[in-house]
Amino acid sequence: MLATVISYIPGWAIFGQAGIALLFPLLGHGLYKALYSKVGSGRAVESPGTKNSDPNKNQHAAPDTGPIPAPQCFSGDYASDLQYIKDTIGNNSDLKFKEFTLAGPQKQAVLIFVDGMQNDRLLNLQIMQYLMSEPAMDPLTAPGNIETGLPFSQLSEVSDLISFNKSVLFGHAGLLVEGLPNGMLIEPPDSIDRTLGEPVSEALLRGPRLGFSEVLSENTSILRRQGLTDQMVISSYKAGTRIRKDLVIAYMKDIVNPELLKEVETRISKLDIDFLAESGYIEQLIEDNYLSPFQQVQNTERPDRVISALLEGRIAILLDGTPFALIVPVTFSMLLQSPEDYYERWLPGSMIRLLRFAASFMALMAPALYISFISFHPGLIPTELALSIIETRQGVPFPSIIEVLILEISIEILREAGIRLPKPVGPAMGIVGGLIIGDAAVNAGIVSPFLVIVVAVTAISSFSIPMYSAGLTLRMLRFVGMGFAALLGMFGTILFFLLLCSHLTKLKSFGVPYLTPVTPYRLSDWKDLFLRSPLSIMKRRPIMMKTQNNRRKS
Repeated sequence: MLATVISYIPGWAIFGQAGIALLFPLLGHGLYKALYSKVGSGRAVESPGTKNSDPNKNQHAAPDTGPIPAPQCFSGDYASDLQYIKDTIGNNSDLKFKEFTLAGPQKQAVLIFVDGMQNDRLLNLQIMQYLMSEPAMDPLTAPGNIETGLPFSQLSEVSDLISFNKSVLFGHAGLLVEGLPNGMLIEPPDSIDRTLGEPVSEALLRGPRLGFSEVLSENTSILRRQGLTDQMVISSYKAGTRIRKDLVIAYMKDIVNPELLKEVETRISKLDIDFLAESGYIEQLIEDNYLSPFQQVQNTERPDRVISALLEGRIAILLDGTPFALIVPVTFSMLLQSPEDYYERWLPGSMIRLLRFAASFMALMAPALYISFISFHPGLIPTELALSIIETRQGVPFPSIIEVLILEISIEILREAGIRLPKPVGPAMGIVGGLIIGDAAVNAGIVSPFLVIVVAVTAISSFSIPMYSAGLTLRMLRFVGMGFAALLGMFGTILFFLLLCSHLTKLKSFGVPYLTPVTPYRLSDWKDLFLRSPLSIMKRRPIMMKTQNNRRKS
């Protein structure tokens, strides 16, 4: 009887594997806490509501998002009307006020326009120069002669202050003259002709063929041109201690959470670096957890993605000299979503999104599962398939981990080489190099044909991820999963996945849980998670953003 019981007790090898499996997360957690506390001691980020102790770092005061009661029409008082315009839309850093004195009557006037939405040369030569040098300005003082008294082809008199503000933000040049009862809207006769290219890192089959450029004023004007609204606020900052660059944050003042806005402003004002060469510097300096392999700030070249994020209550950060804008906060599901999901009907959009989630899982776990099944648990594979795999591995001199590493590292080198080579050569070299290396490795008996299929499916799956940075993270973690699988088999693969889920559960981006709405569980936000619901039933903005106005439809 005792011998029978003893026979069921696992051997020391099993106990050793269990001990190692328990030791790994404990050591990893301790090392992580030690590194974070040591490196993060000099990089503390103030919590929302903390005042900035250094006023020289913050170049822009926090805008007042509270409502400003205002008259509906111009009062006729130049000073009060101008002050109201500055109070309502003057907090936009791309809005310019050019005050001058009219020739002849010596009256005060101001030209109001958005930087980047007019041709500066036309404004200076055809409007400013005429108004400041033409002596015959008496017709302006006569009622009803405003539109005929100025030699501009597109000129209209506006009595509504709100309409005047909206038109100025949308691209018209506004003119306010002392002594005139109303404001005037002037649109330059020639529009700006600039060549804007299609985003390179985010290709779409359907959608706007428009991407940001390296000029900040052009990028802000692109956002303005997305639609007529006076709720978009663009606030300006100066970043860099030795070489200073312009930086702006954009948000919808009637939607954004004030606490989120204050937190973003605090982190931007605490940027302490000699030079911001690209927005990637900002991304690394303002993220919550810099030891995490996952990005907590989304980067994009697409204005339509930025506008959609602003309408959800998020905040965009744009830096002069780079076409990549940053969006905060970010969740994991955002990295697997594409603007094209919303341009197609909801059924094909949902199917493509599900395929994307499945492909991301394959890109992360497929090599680790192969190593686990082949080296430790071949009994879990169907018999016929197991026999086929064993037959293809006859003569392979390496264990499965070495076999996988050879192919995976070769694929990564080919992928990196294809990116760095000139465009006419890069794609062809990547395809031809992959075919040649894979075929030669199989013929030489270094790897098995079945592994070539696994690695090919893994590489193709990683290409389906819309965000390059997210795909890069999964490519890196894939090697970590392979190490766990080589040490502990399926136990290690499951342990790796659980550690990853545990880390993602604790991770936050500007106070928003990274895995929301999965955890914390928010059923209403599942309408735009794994499946994309019809637009007719997506009536509310994400609850996790805690927006001032959570309704998409009035």
